[in-house]
Amino acid sequence: MKKFTFLTLLFCSFFIFSNAQIENPVRWAYSAKKIADKTYEIHLTASIDGNWHIYAQDAGEGPEPTSFTFTANPLVKREGKVLEIGKKESAFDPNFNSTLKFFSNKVDFVQKVKVKTSASTVVSGTITYMVCNDKKCLPPKDVPFSVKLNSK
Repeated sequence: MKKFTFLTLLFCSFFIFSNAQIENPVRWAYSAKKIADKTYEIHLTASIDGNWHIYAQDAGEGPEPTSFTFTANPLVKREGKVLEIGKKESAFDPNFNSTLKFFSNKVDFVQKVKVKTSASTVVSGTITYMVCNDKKCLPPKDVPFSVKLNSK
């Protein structure tokens, strides 16, 4: 009888855990575009599923805004702030009791950098972001990124 109970619990646990899915409504793509001699645009592009949205860098009061931390690299100098290219929306959210700014479907975050030498190097760091839909929000998430800058 004990063996039967144990096997039943084991089977039920396996079934529950196998059906649990981790929601991940944002997919990131990273690229670099050479725009001038030793000058590049780093593109950090978020593709967002269905009715989800990702918050802007100046989201408003309440949710975690999207932010970027760049790993120090003595060969690279960032120029200006990270730009947001996409359709920025704004709406009052009763959950946060605030008017918030966000993006749906897709947004491209662009950082301009200048390389100090002609050597190839890497721009890396971490993206921190939060996504919500009409029913719930997921906790803020940190995603590492790395983009190679070729000197050629």
